[in-house]
Parts: sequence; C-alpha cells; structure tokens
Amino acid sequence: MARIEPQILPGCPEITLGLINADFPEGPLPPTVMHEVIARPAYWAFCWGSGLALARFLLDEPARVEKKAVLDLGSGSGVAAIAAALAGARTVVACDNDPHAIVATKVNARANGVAVECFADLADAGSGYDLLLMADVLYDASNLGLLAEASAVAEDVLVADSRISSLPDPRYREIATLSALTFPNLGEFDEFGTVRLFQRRWNISRSCRPPGRPPAGGRLR
Repeated sequence: MARIEPQILPGCPEITLGLINADFPEGPLPPTVMHEVIARPAYWAFCWGSGLALARFLLDEPARVEKKAVLDLGSGSGVAAIAAALAGARTVVACDNDPHAIVATKVNARANGVAVECFADLADAGSGYDLLLMADVLYDASNLGLLAEASAVAEDVLVADSRISSLPDPRYREIATLSALTFPNLGEFDEFGTVRLFQRRWNISRSCRPPGRPPAGGRLR
C-alpha cells in the first residue's frame, strides 16, 4: 500500500534517503495490514524530526565529528550516521536492533556515497568511540537506560529528542534547541517540532581515559 522513494531531505539537501512516499495511505487500514504495522513498525521509512535536526547540526558544525570515530545508536534510516560521515568523521558505525533498519542504513549510506558499518547489537559494535549519537531513541521510558550504556562506550554523547525536555542524568546538559519535523510529514503536534540537543562529555586528563577507550593508535574492537 506504500513504496520507498529516494527523497531529498527538507532543510538538509546534502542528504537523500529512501523513505516512504509522501502520499502514503493515511485512512483506515485493513485489519491484517494494521496488525503487521503494529508488530513491525517501519519507523526506518521516515526521517524523524530529531534525526533530521541532528544531521543538520553535524553538517553545520563539522568540527564535532571531523576525524573522529562515531557510533549512531538507534540509527533508523541512518540519517545521523550519514551526516557524520559527510561531515568528515574518520569512521562511522550504526547500530539498530531492527534488521530492516540495518538494510535501510546500508542502502542509504551507499546512495550518499559514504561508508557506514552496521551492527544489530551494541555489544557487537564495541567501545572506545569518540562520539555517540542518539536521535529519537528515548520515546519510551524503558530506553532511558541507554544513556548509561552510551556513556560507557564513547567519551562524547549527543542526544537529540523532541519528546523530552530534560534527562534524568544530570551529567547531560542542553546545548541547543533546534527546529525540525518528521519527513514525510506525519501531522505531528507543533510541540514535536522543537528538538532539544543534550551533550555529555568525559573530563579526560592525560593519564585517564573513559572505560573501553583504546590507547592512541589502538583498534576500536
């Protein structure tokens, strides 16, 4: 009842993603289709507002990712990972537990001419990253535990979300407020057009590294 089409992102024309067609069916769905949608939601077929905002932020501030090892946790369509790669990251890894999202990220990365390695499990992605990205991942309170996991695998963490106004971990501070809507348009409430960007950084001395961070020249895995 819908299809995937290559689409240039609004406000972020540097990136083209394979997304659901803008005129996808919005009326009542047949029961069998509705059950499939609930069981396996194709969230990777949309570029969610927080991911779009984070991508624009990275492209506008490439110094945040240049020559760094970056992990995109909960990659969905791969938009944040792709933006990091386009902005000059040394290596980019995407992680998502939905196998279809992994396929989407791989296809979209290839379409944008960048290299993104993909994993279904955070444990398989390893640790020692310079920067970890999370966009539109904390929509469910049960996912808040990912904040601690993120801090264990990267020295710098950026969280973009339009559905939370603060984080329970005081070590994360809000550094920017951005504007973006999910694309194609889902008819979301206006309040979800405001994306907050939070950052956590380790205070690293010459003799101290965050857990799992390899020595200079070491491998990520």
